[in-house]
Amino acid sequence: MPMDEVDTKAVSKVVSADGTALAYERRGSGPAVLLVGGAFMTRGDSAGLAALLAERFTVITYDRRGRGDSGDTAPYDVRREVEDIDALLQGPAGGSAMVFGMSSGAVLALEATARGSAVTRLALYEPPFVTDDSRPPLPADYVARLDELVGREAYGDAVAHFLTAAVGLPEEVVAGMRQAPFWAGMEAVAPTLPYDGRVMGDTMSGRPLPVERWASVTVPVLVGSGDAGAPHMLTGARELAASADTFTLRVFPGEEHAIAPEVLAPALIDFFGGAVS
Repeated sequence: MPMDEVDTKAVSKVVSADGTALAYERRGSGPAVLLVGGAFMTRGDSAGLAALLAERFTVITYDRRGRGDSGDTAPYDVRREVEDIDALLQGPAGGSAMVFGMSSGAVLALEATARGSAVTRLALYEPPFVTDDSRPPLPADYVARLDELVGREAYGDAVAHFLTAAVGLPEEVVAGMRQAPFWAGMEAVAPTLPYDGRVMGDTMSGRPLPVERWASVTVPVLVGSGDAGAPHMLTGARELAASADTFTLRVFPGEEHAIAPEVLAPALIDFFGGAVS
């Protein structure tokens, strides 16, 4: 489909290299922008941001493998999620695109770019790195524990483990969340939590970032973070932004991890629009 022929909010499928069908939506017109969600996120969670960006761009949102209307294929490997991005770039995006990644999705987008995906500009918001002592690092057995819980279909416990160990919420807060209406939706996506853990690798260990992992990234990269959330988020963003001359830090005053689309969109339009103005 030509770039100017848009499926406005129509759900389509593209097939990844391993045969996994990925659900996506296209909206707007103009240069292509692909949105990559973080843990728990499906394409619907990016709808507000996509609607704002669609005034200038063809915006593609998708369900990462194992979520929403997308399929999945075992065994999991980060390489397969990179191939998913490649399928979206080569198919609905028309060959290449600018990419925005949120949270662990930012790290996945960065990894895809480093591995040679056809990304022309890359914007990231709060990759959840832990590179200082402002909070505890992830337990060494974090992913193994998620695998064990998901393997016996203890999805609520897997969500709780993510929220306590990775996000850092107190156990009593998580216990209260279990009674909330949104908990069932989180459990539905829980089987993919080990995927995000593998995407993050050792970047939540409290040690300096392994910046050599992304040394091959030469396209312009915008690294965003709020200054009102968990301190380690801004610390990690600063460390990543300082790792290459093509990386630029953008701090959003008063913002936390759940940044409002109305705040984020203008910065993305400015960054992505600079490539096509």
